[in-house]
Amino acid sequence: MSKSKNQEKYLVTSALPYANGDLHIGQIAGAYLPADIFVRYLKLKGENVLYICGTDEHGAPISIKAEAEGITPQELVDKYHKIIKKSFKGLEINFDNFSGTARPINDKLSQEFFLNLYNKGYIEKKISQQFYCEHDKRFLSDRYVEGICPNCGAEGARGDQCDSCGKLIETIKLGNPVCKICGNTPIIKETTHWYLNLPKFENKLKKWLDTKKYWKENVRNFILGWIKSGLKERAITRDINWGVPVPLEDAKGKVLYVWFDAPIGYISSTIEWAEKIGKPEKWKEYWLDPQTKMIHFLGKDNIPFHTIIWPSMLMEQEKEFILPYDVPANEYLNIQGEKISTSRNLAVWVGDYLKYFDGELLRYVLAAIAPENKDSDFTWSNFQIKVNSELANILGNLANRVFTFSKRYFGGVIQKPNEFSELSQTTLIGANEIVTEIDEAYSNYQVRKAAKLCLDIARLGNKYFDETKPWEKIKKDKNQAAETLYVCSELLRKISIVLSPILPRKMQELHKMMNLPVEDLWDKYNDGFEKIHIDKIQPLFAKIDDQDIEKQEKLLAQKIQDRKKKMDHKEEITYEDFSKMEIRVATIISANRIKRSNKLTKLILDLGEEKRQIVAGISKDYSDEELIGKKIALLVNLKKIKLMGVESNGMLLAANTEDECSLLILDKDIPAGSVIS
Repeated sequence: MSKSKNQEKYLVTSALPYANGDLHIGQIAGAYLPADIFVRYLKLKGENVLYICGTDEHGAPISIKAEAEGITPQELVDKYHKIIKKSFKGLEINFDNFSGTARPINDKLSQEFFLNLYNKGYIEKKISQQFYCEHDKRFLSDRYVEGICPNCGAEGARGDQCDSCGKLIETIKLGNPVCKICGNTPIIKETTHWYLNLPKFENKLKKWLDTKKYWKENVRNFILGWIKSGLKERAITRDINWGVPVPLEDAKGKVLYVWFDAPIGYISSTIEWAEKIGKPEKWKEYWLDPQTKMIHFLGKDNIPFHTIIWPSMLMEQEKEFILPYDVPANEYLNIQGEKISTSRNLAVWVGDYLKYFDGELLRYVLAAIAPENKDSDFTWSNFQIKVNSELANILGNLANRVFTFSKRYFGGVIQKPNEFSELSQTTLIGANEIVTEIDEAYSNYQVRKAAKLCLDIARLGNKYFDETKPWEKIKKDKNQAAETLYVCSELLRKISIVLSPILPRKMQELHKMMNLPVEDLWDKYNDGFEKIHIDKIQPLFAKIDDQDIEKQEKLLAQKIQDRKKKMDHKEEITYEDFSKMEIRVATIISANRIKRSNKLTKLILDLGEEKRQIVAGISKDYSDEELIGKKIALLVNLKKIKLMGVESNGMLLAANTEDECSLLILDKDIPAGSVIS
């Protein structure tokens, strides 16, 4: 790594987490922990580094979930922005600025990016075919369609990309497409969109990628394979009402595709940071300076966006933005052999984890099993082994036995001896050699290797302590026992520096127990100390009980079982199941369109013996006035829900076609409340 600190700067980003739920440990292992560790390492080295992130806050999933929860999209993203920030804090992941894309600064910047590309002829208007769900009455964005990959035949491929073969997909070519919102088969309709002409960037991209020989092999292979298959024009607008409006007169009702405005959030977050520190122009020192190394940490599913589309967007702006220096993308973290599935709740959520365990324990375990070049697997039993056998039994044990011995025989005072035995010198030299390896590992984003090597220094210390036998030497030669304590304490001091990127808070605790400066720069690892006084001794790591792990394993086993049931078969409805549905005649006595929604109407119904309120998506097909007095079929024994904050206690029956909704209305004057069977 270059040491030209006066000029060279680092701009580090992590993929923006989507603001529609909490974080799971797979996301932490792929994009956030490796970046945080790298940034902490750079700061230990005295480098000029800025760590930027924020929540990704636009797109169809946000609007759909907001509607389901009965709140506005902005309220939803504000809610999950706070939850995500809390999870990051619990894991000691610290950003220099954590923003969000649904902010005026990002809207304005995204529209500028669009217009610059449009005016230079890189964006074109085209009529295209897109999946449309007749049931939900909406065009489906790529990720809301699943089916069979047209390239490799894998099931469960998304409308934008197949995780099995890694190729981008032309959505309408999916086999057996299914709407992920309702499970119905969508149709294909024509719509108008604006496309980024990626083929026009092909030569520039190839020339730029030719300079990236140092990229991780899995990343380079992924991109080269993608380019080899041929770049295609890509739609960058969507037919939804939550997002950045397309800044063209003939594009009313269209918004920018969430992936277009999301990476621009890196820039707007940096601008926000500069404004917060009172230096509004300082963001340019990073984004417009060729000396800046911009490094994107992310999971492999984001590789094509950050290495093809994002650089293309940056290349043709009025300002000369820097391009990514490196994209150390990671593979996937699985859970007990199963792929993480947020839709099926098969995940270990950070918020849930933090209810039971220390966040730093997860930092260490995820670093130790990091999916750097291939998928890795998280299990609760391995989590327990890593914590108990490595952190507690190796590192925690070394600190405890050294500090306890020093308190008992030396009043807690440990000082440098006048001379060292050959074994002591060999041990200290060996530790420094390991530190050199750790330095190289961190600089190459190899946190898995770094975690192991840090524990190797502790292993070396325990081996040295056992070989020198200070419990025997104290009876014969107190100076030899004191030498052992010094060497082991010096190893612990080195560990407290080199392991701090992974365990920042725990290593500060170790520093405090040794009465060392709270923070040390990396270059201090070889300085040694003259004399320290051990403060109050406390265990660095508490072991995790079998009971706690068994509880987590049972919860996870149930999630896996539930998922397999859903994948293996769809349960048929029996006559007994159908008999549980209570359908009655209801008369509509009032109807009022819900103002914040474009399709929901609040209805008050007469069921004979009671009045009932429901919310139905019929406002596009029926005016309030024409609904009054109609007798409809109502499913009455459903659990109450809220839609747009309005309580709904039942569901009316209706038929849906591509263009309209038609209520099932009784053709005879049957009394309200009568049972339909």
